[in-house]
Amino acid sequence: MTVSKRFPLPPGDGYGHPHPWASAIRPLLLHDIFAGQAIKTPNAALVEFMGRRFTYRELHAVAERFAAGLAARGIARGDRVGLFLPNVPSYVAASYGAMMAGAVVVNFSPLYSVEELAAQVVDSGTRVLVTLDAPALLPTACKVLDTSPLEQLVVVRLADELPRVKSIGLRFLKRSQIAQLPRRPDVSLWRDWLGTGAGERSALAPSDLALLQYTGGTTGTPKGAMLTHANLSSNAQQIDLLDPFDRKDADIILGALPLFHVFANTCVLNRTVVRGGCMVLLPRFEAKQVLAAINRSKPTGFPGVPTMFQALMDHPDFSKTNWKSIRICISGGAPLPGPLCERFENATGTRLIEGYGLTESAGVVSANPYTGTRKVGTIGQPIPATQVLLLDKEDPARLAPDGEPGE
Repeated sequence: MTVSKRFPLPPGDGYGHPHPWASAIRPLLLHDIFAGQAIKTPNAALVEFMGRRFTYRELHAVAERFAAGLAARGIARGDRVGLFLPNVPSYVAASYGAMMAGAVVVNFSPLYSVEELAAQVVDSGTRVLVTLDAPALLPTACKVLDTSPLEQLVVVRLADELPRVKSIGLRFLKRSQIAQLPRRPDVSLWRDWLGTGAGERSALAPSDLALLQYTGGTTGTPKGAMLTHANLSSNAQQIDLLDPFDRKDADIILGALPLFHVFANTCVLNRTVVRGGCMVLLPRFEAKQVLAAINRSKPTGFPGVPTMFQALMDHPDFSKTNWKSIRICISGGAPLPGPLCERFENATGTRLIEGYGLTESAGVVSANPYTGTRKVGTIGQPIPATQVLLLDKEDPARLAPDGEPGE
């Protein structure tokens, strides 16, 4: 606050003029954007998962039914609905469906221990938790149900998300990969929570909370960043405005980043819905699966962290992968080493650009340009309608000297 008083941010573009992009960015309800795309392109694919295609119409209908199911069980405006899920199609329907019911989504990492999950369930006041029937998830969620104020557990069956042949294989050949559903009244299947009809929508404004996103685990106990519909929808629109490519071309984003993290939640999920594109979702990052998905699904964009790009280059299938469909790769989450960027681009012929963001900003603050001049080793330029101050690293009461690194 002291810094902003001493160095007030100039209005508009920094020179006293209205920002040229400001009129293109509107604070909206996230589920209204989703509904709009479902009307505009109902039969277009929103998700491709392990070879199965889910359309905008299909997932929007499931989201509406989940919203109706939540409302029928007393979940209303401001209540917390937790997602303890990997990247699966039901994540999309659960997230937007909870928002349709007026609830606030709380993201939890599938890697959490019982203690970590319980602490955040208690801190957030989560009433309902959606999880998967995976041995690494369901037993953990059940233990938290017994040791916290959590009221209900909703279980998605992975087999129901897969193409028919893979679903049969999982049910009958790989039963060890399925956790047994306990017989108790506070644990039920996802399909049992899908109500009928659209249900009554809770009256929300873009200024209402949409997401509690926990962050700061490297510096202490994680804290829940309170992100509104306006925060998240605006950032998704800003990211879409960065894209210089022809809007008539296919837009297919490879979703190997976890949707429970703000990077993917904004850059993969919300931005794709804003654009009307498609996500190729992978349950988790595995280099072999990612390279196979690139060959199979021909994505046009791939956001990731530097360790992902290094792991792909280290895999023996890397040389057999066709990168021609990918127009842009985006690196975030950690500094991108210059030598890694150069080797990756030389090997793939695909441009890899670096950006910067943080949970509290709803995702992205700045990025290098997708085309034209860029500066490797920097975080690029502020995204449309965003203003940034660069402060002295030793004295945050002063601006960083011209030409010097800052914070």
